[in-house]
Amino acid sequence: MMVTFISQCEKKALKRTRRVLDSFANRIGDNTWQTIITQEGLNAVEKLLRKTASKSTAVSCHWIRSRSRSDFLWVVGNKEAFDENGVVPVHYGVTKRFIGEKEIMLDKIYANTNGQRLDQHLFGVAYLAKCFVEKIVPYDKPLSESVYIAGVWHDMGKLDDGFQGWIKLNKKFKDIPEDGEHIDKKTGKFSWQKYPRHNESSLLLFEILFDSNLNKDSLERVKHTIYWHHAKPLRNKKDEIKKVVGIYNKIEDFESSYDDVVDKLQATLASIEEMSNEYDEDGIELKSIVKIHFDDIEEKLEGIDLPIYKRYSSKEKIDGYKHNIGFNAKNNLARTAIVTADRLISKLTAQELDTHIVNKTLESLLDKALQKDRGLGSEIKTCLDSFEKKYPNSDRNKAQNEIAKELADEEIDVGILNGPAGCGKTKIALEWALKTSAKKIYWVCPRVQVCEGIFSDLCGDEYLPSSSIEIVTGEIKKRQKNGKVEETIEGEEFKADIIITTIDQLVNSITTHKHITTLMDFMNAHVVFDEYHEYITMQGFNLLFAELIEMKKYQQNDETLPNTLLVSATPNPLFVTKFLGLDEDNIIGMNSFNNSSYKIKFIEFDEKDEATNPLKQQQNDKSLFVISNTAITAQQSFIEHQAKENSILFHSKFIKKDKEILFDTIFESFKKDGSKNYDILRSGPVVQASLNITCNKMISEMSHAENFLQRLGRLDRFGENNEINPYIIAITKGVKEGKAKDGSARFLNELDSLQSTKVWYEFLENHQKESYTINELYKLYEAFYSDENAKEAISQDLISSLKKSVLLIEENILDPKSFPKSKKDEKGGVKIKKNSLRGNSLFVQMAKVKINSVSDIEILNEYAYSAIEDAITLETTVIEGYGDSNKNLLSFMAKKHHNIKEVKKAYKDTQLKTEARDPNAPIYLSYTLEDLSKINTQPHEYAQYYAIGLNQPIGIISLAQIHKEK
Repeated sequence: MMVTFISQCEKKALKRTRRVLDSFANRIGDNTWQTIITQEGLNAVEKLLRKTASKSTAVSCHWIRSRSRSDFLWVVGNKEAFDENGVVPVHYGVTKRFIGEKEIMLDKIYANTNGQRLDQHLFGVAYLAKCFVEKIVPYDKPLSESVYIAGVWHDMGKLDDGFQGWIKLNKKFKDIPEDGEHIDKKTGKFSWQKYPRHNESSLLLFEILFDSNLNKDSLERVKHTIYWHHAKPLRNKKDEIKKVVGIYNKIEDFESSYDDVVDKLQATLASIEEMSNEYDEDGIELKSIVKIHFDDIEEKLEGIDLPIYKRYSSKEKIDGYKHNIGFNAKNNLARTAIVTADRLISKLTAQELDTHIVNKTLESLLDKALQKDRGLGSEIKTCLDSFEKKYPNSDRNKAQNEIAKELADEEIDVGILNGPAGCGKTKIALEWALKTSAKKIYWVCPRVQVCEGIFSDLCGDEYLPSSSIEIVTGEIKKRQKNGKVEETIEGEEFKADIIITTIDQLVNSITTHKHITTLMDFMNAHVVFDEYHEYITMQGFNLLFAELIEMKKYQQNDETLPNTLLVSATPNPLFVTKFLGLDEDNIIGMNSFNNSSYKIKFIEFDEKDEATNPLKQQQNDKSLFVISNTAITAQQSFIEHQAKENSILFHSKFIKKDKEILFDTIFESFKKDGSKNYDILRSGPVVQASLNITCNKMISEMSHAENFLQRLGRLDRFGENNEINPYIIAITKGVKEGKAKDGSARFLNELDSLQSTKVWYEFLENHQKESYTINELYKLYEAFYSDENAKEAISQDLISSLKKSVLLIEENILDPKSFPKSKKDEKGGVKIKKNSLRGNSLFVQMAKVKINSVSDIEILNEYAYSAIEDAITLETTVIEGYGDSNKNLLSFMAKKHHNIKEVKKAYKDTQLKTEARDPNAPIYLSYTLEDLSKINTQPHEYAQYYAIGLNQPIGIISLAQIHKEK
């Protein structure tokens, strides 16, 4: 038999395949071989080729039957290098076009150092991004059109001669950085300080030349996506670009290159139009550009602002934010689609991209970003079946099944599970996921501690001990695989079938460039927002949470099953309906199977007289939780009574290692049938939600209805007590009156919760009875949200919180920013953002102090941590003494640190703050006495230490706080 071999190999595969083919056949061309061979010999050739194959290998084999007939036999390696007949596709599109009499060589205009043609890159990104939108939001044609147009224009700024010259000097296939390729010179004509980056130039060309037939929102969306498809460079203040005309002013020789750029742009658009027609995409017609005279450009651009990253303005009504939320949500989707498509296309070689376009296989790249079914559904079914076997025909299983069925109804766009403590919310959520055909689940929590609780539950024997489950937070990255829990490798996050993560990680996907493609994964997955009520008063998060919900709502119509579930024992109907815009009928409630009784008792206390404060008093009860609104209250009471109580302390101000140990210890002691090694848990609010722990008595500081009931959910959680469970509430006069005149009331007021707390207290007092069941209390909660006085006070607090959120966002803390060519720290550790919705925090270090009692304190000659992974952060306001110069620990460090540690002196506090975003250069809140002795200095009066008690760490605290100085 006579055969012909065709090679389309690249890189090292060229030499390897040539050696094999030269051994068996005659080379009749640069990439073609022919020979007469037996079937056994042909099999040997194929076997040798496969043995040496890599991703750069591509060889096809054809059997020459006659002069006019040949049969395609096989391909070894990359099949996409050939068409369905094993033939090398003819290079797509013309290599040159004429604009007037001017010849434009399109094959010499590059998009990146991979050598991709710019016209092909633009079409590939536009087409793939449009496919993404049509896949994840299939009912919004204007959005998919906006994304397509943005994709066509997103890199037009690369037509610039300066960029093309830089590309040609650097043209060599390599992995393109996540934030794209930019001229990265620090000095000179084309430095990023003095010259626009290509996304800025792309926006400039769009503003000058695009002839719009889009509506206002769609046009703004295209501009937003073009400009923000890369992060904003942090330029010097004098070089900062503030308006579109500023981009124009940075291009010194724009007039001389203007006509040439426009000609190239017209040729590029014509080529894209031709590719689009080949793909039968004539539904989106690219309008011809409108070229204006150069002298008219500046006047046209004057006054045009750069696209704002988030569009929000303060409103006087809760539902007044609807348009802002919707506009920003669609911008998130458009930007994510473009960036995801851009990264997938940019990973291809020029030949691979050309082949995809010729063979019309660009859509095959979608598979790399979309979910595949890896058997999660069958694993959940096995879990649920085990519950049926363990508790056959139980009323609980039947009720949970009915609730899950209601939540999975196609008439619901976003389901809301209103499940009181002990109803089995986790099991219901899994059953809902099974009924709605989930392939992957994002389980989103407001805090790390909630994540840890869910991770522990799901990995337990009762649920999914062998499933692929991952926890991803800023400080914890672990994965359960094949029944074993191990640390997740950096860069491999978000790969499991169930991902348990904080809201912060999702917010990063819409506020940074590093994590933006996570949003595409999120949109393709089922999502459970656990304890979502905590976002209500979290400044900034409440608006961004609403954007995430809005995006998931866009995926729904009357025929689709819901893929988003909100879970809370306290659903806050006002927030759900007025702010999130969801139907109240979406709230599906379930009664608790806990029939225990609870007695609520209010005790008024005076903060100046600790003898009246139940939170500070010594306790002798077994199985008692004392929960305060702040960590410092829990710390002070623990220190006071640690020698006399069998108690354990928990809050958020521990180093990572200690926090994990304490969390596990608390869970083991207070879980169902736990060890009961401790009688008392003293805690801040971190334990109030999603921790499967229980006690027989609770003392709590007064808070709003949601916190009040969440804390109650830890009291006789499993309904095992026959006696009435006492729930004692410590409340100040200021809270009762709704006036911020004492510490407790001021704290609630800062959290925009004071008025909500006041009316909840009044409502309970007006409905006081000897005892309640869990179900009676939740009926009372429902009635509370039907009370007009209550709704007015709750609205007042929510409106205040939303206004603060707008102010926070207006400070541009969410804008994705980049500093070109910044070097990764070789010492390791994750840097924190300069600004954060949770407050501006910095890494801190401090000396340890041993506290045996309030009067027996010893500063130790060691620091809080040595391992970088245990680094801890603290709010800048605390470090700087809340504006009080006498308490400013940063200033103390600036004066002393260089002499103590023998390092270069920082001449500005801002330098220390910038460096302390890195865990390797923390702010020192205190020093050991040995270090202070080097410069003959005493400790700062308000220095913060890492305290160690008699039996456990106490966490960050100052000596002044230990002695309860005001």
